[in-house]
Amino acid sequence: MAEKSGAEGRVVVVTGATGDAGLAACVALGAAGAHVVAVGSRIERLAGVEAAHRFACDLTDADAVIELAQAVHDEVGQVDGVMHLVGGWRGGQSDEDWVFLESHIVDTLRHVSRAFRPDLTASTAGRLAVVSSTAVDRPTWSNANYATTKAAAETWVAALASGWAKAGTAAAVTFVVTSIGDGDGATAPSVIADAVASLWSEPASAINGARRSLVPPA
Repeated sequence: MAEKSGAEGRVVVVTGATGDAGLAACVALGAAGAHVVAVGSRIERLAGVEAAHRFACDLTDADAVIELAQAVHDEVGQVDGVMHLVGGWRGGQSDEDWVFLESHIVDTLRHVSRAFRPDLTASTAGRLAVVSSTAVDRPTWSNANYATTKAAAETWVAALASGWAKAGTAAAVTFVVTSIGDGDGATAPSVIADAVASLWSEPASAINGARRSLVPPA
């Protein structure tokens, strides 16, 4: 069997598929020839997402994510990529906001990466990517909860990268933005999508553990 080239033929899971970045990533990956598996919290919202397969799952529920990973593996095939585009933003330092951010930014990443890690490790070119924030580099009291949970997520990705370093076939990557959108200093969803789709254009050893800025030039 011929070796796959780039993202073509790869099974790629996109979590947060109904968000702006997720929608764009699904389009870009599909255009690159990937078999896109879109994951969102509600199946009806996934109807308009460009994907070969769609699954609804509460990613804050560890058991539900394990079931999701098994279903994708059984129904679609071995997963080669996970683009984790789930998050949220709340300012301040309140306990309520902390619980929300921890569950959406940190817990979902832990659940998803642990559930799909066996497939990504077994793949000839496993890839996992997340989008982080420049708030990690410049934390302030007004965004303390957000910056801290984003930093925790980055640490988790770095740990994943460490686990894959020796084999040299899988890679975990963090993309950094200030915000996502069309405003000044924001990163367009299409830029994130292109970065995601190009993850298979470089060897794992060149990108594993990378923290790449997608912030537009001033």
